[in-house]
Amino acid sequence: MVYGAHHSSSIAPSSHHGGGEQPIYAALDLGTNNCRLLIARHVPTAAQPYNIRVLDSFSRIVRLGEEMGAQKRLSEEAMERTIRALHNCKRKIEKFHITRSRFVTTEACRQATNSEEFLARVRREVGIDIEIIPTSEEAKLAFVGCAMLMAPQPPYALIFDIGGGSTEVLWVKIEAGAKGHSPFSHTVLDWFSLDRGVMNLSEAFGGHHMADQYYTEMVDLVTRQLADFNTRNQISEAIAQGQVQMLSTSGTVTTLAAIHLDLPRYDRTRIDGLTLSRQELVSAAQNVQKMRASERFAHPCIGSDRSDFIVSGCALFDAVTTLWPVPHMTIADRGVREGIVISLMQPAE
Repeated sequence: MVYGAHHSSSIAPSSHHGGGEQPIYAALDLGTNNCRLLIARHVPTAAQPYNIRVLDSFSRIVRLGEEMGAQKRLSEEAMERTIRALHNCKRKIEKFHITRSRFVTTEACRQATNSEEFLARVRREVGIDIEIIPTSEEAKLAFVGCAMLMAPQPPYALIFDIGGGSTEVLWVKIEAGAKGHSPFSHTVLDWFSLDRGVMNLSEAFGGHHMADQYYTEMVDLVTRQLADFNTRNQISEAIAQGQVQMLSTSGTVTTLAAIHLDLPRYDRTRIDGLTLSRQELVSAAQNVQKMRASERFAHPCIGSDRSDFIVSGCALFDAVTTLWPVPHMTIADRGVREGIVISLMQPAE
């Protein structure tokens, strides 16, 4: 059996999950760099009607988009790594009675000329049906996933999500009286998908081993690409008037927060929903830049998975926070997966 988008019946029997309890949802986000699975139960409360309880999850760096090159083809090695990770996801999914599920993939598969061939192989070998979603849908899901962390004031929010192959930026009008903190009550005024993430930004300047040398050039490139979005929405003016809050959902920023806290290992419970000053995060990014490659590799909150692309991630962060110097930032260790789950809670149209 193949499991896939908007699946609405039980995936497999389970000896310890099921019964007459709240529905269980599965969401998979296969990005350019990371493969993430979330299995969660809907546990609404009076204050939070979209509250979820995580039952199981999976996150692995697979680098699906690594070295796609001018031919824009997924490499055999990257596809093999990803399929191994997806087999792990499948095993987790089959432990639960899933009510509804949705499995999506983003920039690497949007760009790759052999993505349909790859996804057919996933369907055949793993039994998972993954859909390629457009940048607009990726931005929407990331927003829905983290919207409940926004404060009722200031009245505008700037949300950014640094990915492996793209970076999404959203400009949002906050409805302060949104019933039950519903993520569907706020208004996305504008959004922009920057065609640079931690992997392809680094590769555009010769690869991760050249990132330190070309750091300033990477920041300048990203800043130029964001300029029109800034101008047309008058974001700088709103920031100067104290009208903007900032929220980030990306591995780069959660890593910087963990470095700032000097955690012995990354701990999601310490990071998700944390608000730090811009300067605290900038200082953490500067510390990353000062490290030797071996120090990044050995750092408990960076490690082997992130060390190659943390500098290009810092360049993206630097560009965003220099252009938009909001004094504080709320950090979300949540995003597309949570957005899928919350969206699946909505009644089917």
